[in-house]
Amino acid sequence: MLFLLILLGLMTYFMLQRSVSKITRTPIWILWLVMMTPALIWTTWMLIYGEKQLPPGLIIIPFIFCPYLYWLLVQWGQQQPNQSESDRSTKDNSNSQTKPKIVPTQTLNQTPPKLTIDKTEEASLRNCFPWTVYYLRNLEFRPQAVICRGQLRSNPEKAYQTVTENIEGKFGDRFLVVFQNSFQGKPFFALVPNPRGKNDETQIPQESQKPVLLALGLLLITLFTTTLVGAREIVGISEDAIQSNPNLLIQGLPYGVALILILGLHEFGHYITAHLYKIRTTLPYFIPVPFFLGTFGAFIRMQSPVPNRKSLFDVSIAGPIAGLVVTIPLLIWGLSHSNIVPLSEESGILSIDSLNPTFSFLLAVLSKLALGTELTYNKGIDLHPIAVAGYVGLVVTAYNLMPIGQLDGGHIVHAMFGQRTGMVIGQISRFLLLLLAFINQEFLFLAIFLFLMPLADEPALNDVSELDDKRDFLGLLMLGLLVMILLPAPKMVIQWLNF
Repeated sequence: MLFLLILLGLMTYFMLQRSVSKITRTPIWILWLVMMTPALIWTTWMLIYGEKQLPPGLIIIPFIFCPYLYWLLVQWGQQQPNQSESDRSTKDNSNSQTKPKIVPTQTLNQTPPKLTIDKTEEASLRNCFPWTVYYLRNLEFRPQAVICRGQLRSNPEKAYQTVTENIEGKFGDRFLVVFQNSFQGKPFFALVPNPRGKNDETQIPQESQKPVLLALGLLLITLFTTTLVGAREIVGISEDAIQSNPNLLIQGLPYGVALILILGLHEFGHYITAHLYKIRTTLPYFIPVPFFLGTFGAFIRMQSPVPNRKSLFDVSIAGPIAGLVVTIPLLIWGLSHSNIVPLSEESGILSIDSLNPTFSFLLAVLSKLALGTELTYNKGIDLHPIAVAGYVGLVVTAYNLMPIGQLDGGHIVHAMFGQRTGMVIGQISRFLLLLLAFINQEFLFLAIFLFLMPLADEPALNDVSELDDKRDFLGLLMLGLLVMILLPAPKMVIQWLNF
């Protein structure tokens, strides 16, 4: 419990340092303390009272009060002007609080340079907006952006393409053209300096110039750590036995290879789709650890902006789909080679020696399909190592499909419904998961972690054009899959499956 608390604290501080420190002068340690207060309270209760049920007030009150206090502290920090700032810049900063984030700075991996534009260029800029496409009303000049407000008079894709081509024709690659909806739902353009400019190829971050050796090295190390954990924690070989006979590590190889395959295909789904849209990314990097699952997963990092919501959707959904293509067959095969054991008081979501499959609707169906009539209501499953990898893959898929912030599900709902509605869906999802934690406390850590995750993700350059019906339908299917993984199997389904 203490290890998880320390890990959560480090991850929270890292996220705050990377994101919130750029938009507020409130000390990060204060924001960190406010965000960590619910976790500190709940962990203290569990350490003192053990398995005793948490009082509902102790769960709900910190979960509601701390986000509000956090928001107030961030706003207070934004409203503190520098002594050298003029009244006009103070007003501009105050107004910017009510607008969506314009520049995907984390995606570009650097803070945009200060924007400069003279009167002659201002006249040229106004001519880039045909009145039949986007009727320009006024320009707002800010240190790092020019906000172009007006009325949209054609479909968003045509407007963005026309304006972008006109601006590139007059200004070259000096600017990135951003097309977003304000919080009032009115489309506006924003010009921000292009941090790469004409020397695009020469300004690629150093880490992306030699990625292959780094990615391959992390892959091999992660293969070793997952194999070690598979032999030690899943097969049950002792440390002394492994040290005296290293060949015993081979018994953990099925788990290690299966897990690497699942996580790797998930990330390569993102990687390949991103490159189809000419979005620059790093190779997938694995995170090895010699405990827990043997890894903290894998990730890629985008190094150029996402062009539109269609590409945001496709890149985001490609990972879970690619991962599921291998997760489901491996899980079914592993379940069919697993042993059926009696349920005990220790049986639960995290008990791979006596897993109760009915906590998840999808897992219950797959378990019944693999094990048949041998699996009954009062029986659990002692998972085969490959089944453990498939089970982890299912959990990772559910986590990534949560419609919150930077997760795949957060990008998906953003692409489907827009950034503002996506944030509302994310907040509702966090509260629903908290309610689910009342039914099963093993979801509590996930609820805490998602509560600490920012709701907003990075906008696409064209964040106004909507998706087609096929993508909307596919997105709803994936969200339905998330529900099937998280919710327990209803009694009617259990009876129908003859548990």
